[in-house]
This record gives sequence, C-alpha cells and structure tokens, in this order.
Amino acid sequence: MVFSRGDVSGHDDQAIGTYTLSSQRDMNINSGTDHQDPNLNIQIVSWDGPRDPGNPYNWSLREKWLLTALAVFTTFITMMNGTIITVAHEAINERFNISDANFPHSYWPVTSWAVGGGCFSLLVLPLMEDFGVRWVFLGTYLIFLCFLVPQAVAQNFATLIVTRFFAGGCVSILANTSATVIGNVWDSERSRNVPVSLYIVAYLAGSSIGPVIGAAIFQALSWRWIGYVQLIWYGAFFPMYFFLFKECRGIAILGQRAKALRREGKNAYTQHEIDTQDQSMLSIVGHSASRPLVLFFTESVVFVSTLWSAFTVGTLYLFTQSVEQVFADLYGWTPSQAGYVQSAIVVGECIGWVLTLFSAKLYFDSASRNTEMPGTPIPEARLYLAIVGGVFGISGGMFTYAWTSYPYLPWIAPAIGLAMVGAGSVIVVTGISDYVVDAYSKYAGSAIGIIATGENTLAAFLPLATMSMYSTLGLRWASTLLAFIALALSFAPILVLIWGKDIRARSPFMKEAMVEKRRKSFDSV
Repeated sequence: MVFSRGDVSGHDDQAIGTYTLSSQRDMNINSGTDHQDPNLNIQIVSWDGPRDPGNPYNWSLREKWLLTALAVFTTFITMMNGTIITVAHEAINERFNISDANFPHSYWPVTSWAVGGGCFSLLVLPLMEDFGVRWVFLGTYLIFLCFLVPQAVAQNFATLIVTRFFAGGCVSILANTSATVIGNVWDSERSRNVPVSLYIVAYLAGSSIGPVIGAAIFQALSWRWIGYVQLIWYGAFFPMYFFLFKECRGIAILGQRAKALRREGKNAYTQHEIDTQDQSMLSIVGHSASRPLVLFFTESVVFVSTLWSAFTVGTLYLFTQSVEQVFADLYGWTPSQAGYVQSAIVVGECIGWVLTLFSAKLYFDSASRNTEMPGTPIPEARLYLAIVGGVFGISGGMFTYAWTSYPYLPWIAPAIGLAMVGAGSVIVVTGISDYVVDAYSKYAGSAIGIIATGENTLAAFLPLATMSMYSTLGLRWASTLLAFIALALSFAPILVLIWGKDIRARSPFMKEAMVEKRRKSFDSV
C-alpha cells in the first residue's frame, strides 16, 4: 500500500506520510486573524479563529463525506489497473511472441507497474506539500490517462512494460492523494476510523477485483479492449473530479489566501512558506526518501511490520498467478474462469472490513487499562485482531486453499480459502498501519512510507516465482509453504505485545512520539 506525506503532530514536515497523518492540527487550532511579524514586516496568514469555515476540519459532514467517498472510489478503480490485464496473458504472449515456458515473462507488465508505484511514492509525493492536493491529483490523473493509451495500442512488449511503469507511478500518487484527504478533513482518531478502514479495503479490493473485471472484458471482446474500456471509464470520471474534488490541504488553502493578499500589495505569507523558503525541492525529496530507510534498518518494529504487510499484499498479487494455475490443473478452467473465482478474495476483504470495526472497539476500550498514559488507548491494542487475522485468516486460508486442491472436491472449497486470505489481509494491513501510526506518531509518515515500498516490492517480484514454485512443489505444498511463512510472521508481533512498552522506551523515535502524545493529552485536559 502507498501513502502520502503528512504528519500527525504537525512537525515532521519532511515525512512521507500516511492515510491518517496529513494532520494540520497544530496549525489548525491557531486562533485569531492574520498577524504581523514586527521584525520582518511580514503578515503571517493563519486561520481566522478555531471555527474558520475554510479550515477543512470545520467543514460540514456532507462535505467531508463527499470528498472521502471520491477518495475511496478513486483508490478502488485505479488500483484495478495493476492486475486487470493478468487474465489476458496468453493472448498478449501470442501477440508479442512471448513464452512462459521457462519463466512467467507475461507478468513483467505487472512487475513494472508495482516498481513504478514504489519509486513514485517516495520521489514525487513531496510535491503535494507545496502545491496542495487538488492540482497534484488532477494533474496526475491526466498523465495517467495519457499512459493508458499506449497500453491499449502497444505494438511491442517493451512499450507495454515501460508505459505500465509510469501508469503504476501515477496510481501510487492518486492513491496517496486520496489517502491524504482523510487526514486533512477528519481531525480525531475516532472520526478517522471508518474512513481509513474504507480506504484500506478499497486499496486491497481494487487490486483483487482487477482480474475479475479483466476476465469479463477479455471474454466478451479482446485483450486490447481491456485498455480501451479503462480509457473510457477513467476519462468519463475526470469531469466529476474536476468539479467536486476541492482543495483540502490546510497549508495550500492558507497559501491561496496569502497569494490573494500579495496581489493586493500586502507582504503576506504563511508560516510554512517562511519555514521552507530556503529549502530546495531536491533537499526535501532527499530527506523524505532517506528517513524511511533509516527507520527500516534501525527500528525492529518497522522492520517486522514491513515484512508482515509486504508479504500480505504480495500474496494477493501472487494469487493473480497461482489461481489460474491451480484451477486450470484441477478443473480445466480457462484464464477467464479463473479470473472470476478471484471475486472470492474481494468477498473476504469486505468481511474483513466489518471485522476491523470491532478491532477499533478493542483499541479504544484499552484506554481504561492503560497505566502508562491513563485515558489514552494502548498502541499495541491495534495488533490484537491483526494477529488473529494473520493466523486464522491469511495462514488458515492458505492451508485451506492448499489442502482442498483436489479435483474431486468442488471449486468452492479452495475458493473459501481465498476468501479467508482476503479477510485476513484487510485485518492485518489495517492493524499494522494503525499501530505504526499510533506508536510512531510524528514519524509515522516515514515508517508507513517504507512499509508501502516493501508492499510494492513484493507485489512486483513475489509472483514471478509462482509458476516455478507451484510446478516444483505441487499445488498443495506450494501453498503450504506460503501458509507456514504467513504463520511465522503472524506470531512475530506477539513479541511486540509482550514487550511493547520496553521497545517504545528504547526507541528514540517512538519515545519522542510518546512525549508528544503526553503533551497533547495534557493540553486537552
């Protein structure tokens, strides 16, 4: 999963952020009208009091939910682009003289798409900090449309791979921009809970439903129409975004006010503009890209979370390859029929979303047991249901998928295993993301950034081993191997539950986050 820049405390202005972290709370609560620095003779533009209607946190529920719905919908439909062509690999191979006999070369368009997503999420997203959400979103959307055209009319395989790389990069930005909306308009953990869970299920379900939609188009038309149809529907949605997707980044809104005042001849700037005037875009991008790597190599929690979440997302992409191989061998199904059965994963993901709402209740109820910070939920409580989802959902689902793979059993049996994996994936990814957000607070943006990069990396390369693994080990033992790996990763966070308090005490990043939480808790009293 890819996330955008932001920060829960309002201070980590260089972090690659998260779906909930684009918080301007510290800035948003500044009261009073524009004020002037007597030394520099500069008018500092801030909100017109805590109830300023221009502040996204003060928008009506209707405005907030409209923008959130647009964000979630965008995430869902754009993520389809990653896997929608997988069902047509045989036709694409035949057109471009590609062979999968010794290696799944037909998966390279998906690999390049995921690699593009990983690269762009770390290098391009800092633009949102200076230019706001709306124009980065609309501009990226138009570029995405441009790269859909060569996907449909490509005359060689290299064109398909290269254009898919840039399309994947655009989708990562669109998904991050959409995720940022949630942090920009919902101002508390409780209010963000449902929007965030909707975002995550849309992100995962969009990837999972790609082969289902692709199968329907491919079966009725040809593989090129998969590109044509996408171009039609994505193009049709652009006017809706242009008129309804309004700017929600507080820094950008204040920047627009400052520009209007400067046109009137006033020397007006936002505090953000003053703080960043001496920073080059190159330095901002460099700092943004380096901090996630530092966290990955120095923070055990980030390291384990990255492996767990990356394996979960990578497994969903692996299924786009293994399902066809398994159901073709067992039941003689065509690629299109195998594509349809992947809707079981989407059904499971929807069930998993419902369960994440119960996970949130466990988290907020833990505040009554918190002796470290009374009245504040325990960060590790986010992992309770995630561990269960990993053991019984992902690992249990893979065991079910493995040992129901017999031709004399009905197809619904392994499909149930797929649904269990889908449910577990939503629970696990939601739990990991929420835990990292709570435990790292102001540095959570960078932590989530490296987790997103790990997810894209395994989504790109893990499925390349699918054909060889299932051919060598067999249908049942290949899935069993994945189940054991998932089981081992699911047990690792139990150590975090046991020694979570000590781990946070030893981590300079988490310790600073806890100090910030204590300060905010004290200020709210």
